[in-house]
Amino acid sequence: MFKDIRIRLALIGTLTLLSLLIVLPKIPVKMDNAFARFETTVGGYNISLFNGKFKKDLSSFRKGLDLSGGIRIVLEADVSKIESGDKDAALESAKEVISRRVNLLGVTEPYVATTKSGDQYRILVEIPGLDNVTEAVKLIGQTAQLIFMEVKPGVEWSQDKMYDFYTNLGMWQDTEVTGADLKGADVVVNQQTNIQNQGPQIRLKFTNEGREKFSELAKRNVGKPIGLFLDDSPYPLSMPIVSEDLAGGLTDDPVISGNFDFESAKNLSIQIRAGALPVPVRVLEQETIGATLGTESVQKSFFAAGVGLLLVVAFLIFKYGKLGLFAGGALFIYSLLTLAIFKIVPVVLTLPGIAGFILSIGMATDANILVFERVKEELFWGKPSDLAIHLGFDRAWNSIKDSNISSLITSFILFQFGSGPVKGFALTLAIGIAVSLFTSIFVVRTFIEWSHVGRIKKNG
Repeated sequence: MFKDIRIRLALIGTLTLLSLLIVLPKIPVKMDNAFARFETTVGGYNISLFNGKFKKDLSSFRKGLDLSGGIRIVLEADVSKIESGDKDAALESAKEVISRRVNLLGVTEPYVATTKSGDQYRILVEIPGLDNVTEAVKLIGQTAQLIFMEVKPGVEWSQDKMYDFYTNLGMWQDTEVTGADLKGADVVVNQQTNIQNQGPQIRLKFTNEGREKFSELAKRNVGKPIGLFLDDSPYPLSMPIVSEDLAGGLTDDPVISGNFDFESAKNLSIQIRAGALPVPVRVLEQETIGATLGTESVQKSFFAAGVGLLLVVAFLIFKYGKLGLFAGGALFIYSLLTLAIFKIVPVVLTLPGIAGFILSIGMATDANILVFERVKEELFWGKPSDLAIHLGFDRAWNSIKDSNISSLITSFILFQFGSGPVKGFALTLAIGIAVSLFTSIFVVRTFIEWSHVGRIKKNG
């Protein structure tokens, strides 16, 4: 039995140490004396393994719009040309496209939602961590439909007339190839192109059907340009000349060369990957939200959590003595484990999310009180202490299990049907409940049994 307890203690100690290293911010450590000389940092790790295939940034907690600042945009969708029965579907489709575009930006927990009021159809977008609202509006609101066009029959093509083809839309005609035939796009830099001081390129990834359609288009335009037009622009985005090799069959993904810098190429590739907006949208409101109030609120929230934790531990020690001390240690471990999970997932912290974390501290304490009261009852009925501890945990488990399962169900419902801040509250509460079950039952029980076995060995 003592060997089993030592294994459990080693597991608890390892998890606690790892959690502490994850939670700690980057702290410089420097020593320079006659015995040792080194300079390093502890905490705030940014992990990269397997040649960059696995990456995890643990340098800081992810913060939501109310804490880190960001941008808030309200868009109005023009559904006037959509049939009445299809307007809701068109709005949801536009929301999905915008969500994909925002997610491809790599920001944390963007919030995109639709609202309807009478005949007004709107989309609310909140993006934490960004401050360039103009670029965000441009990226989110453009329709970004890529169209492939070919030279009209009877129109003579020559390199000398290239300017005319750039400026005269009447020289082009539509083809059967569109952006819908693409499955993706990304930014590449050809080494030779880079040496020639040309900008980055956008590589187009066709679907199997799109590849066949593009190959047919290339075969009938050998030596002629294919115009790539974005939305309703009268000027081609790019105008590559079809070579005989390309006409022989599309084997590699073609690229768009244009007057791109890396930022514009990235934004265009995001728009192409996310797809075209099904309805036009216009900006009703846009604002940049500062994080000054959020930072102050976070400090006060964590201060309140710390004070609350100390008061709870003091109460437990006053009420239950050594048992309360073990529960206090478990609450400390619970806090480290929960915050470490927040960083690993990562959970985007908002003020409601922090409230969920603080609430789960009380729920962790509740489980300990149920166990301790049950142990006191068993001792009152004359049971030996080791049997009273065993029965106390076992008989309190049903009550703990039922209360926590009901709370987890509530959290799931809130997460499934709630809005952004409500989702954050539900997620942090659910994680806190799950971790509290581990610390309240496994950790506290291990501490108590270790103390009891140690006392037996000492007296024996």
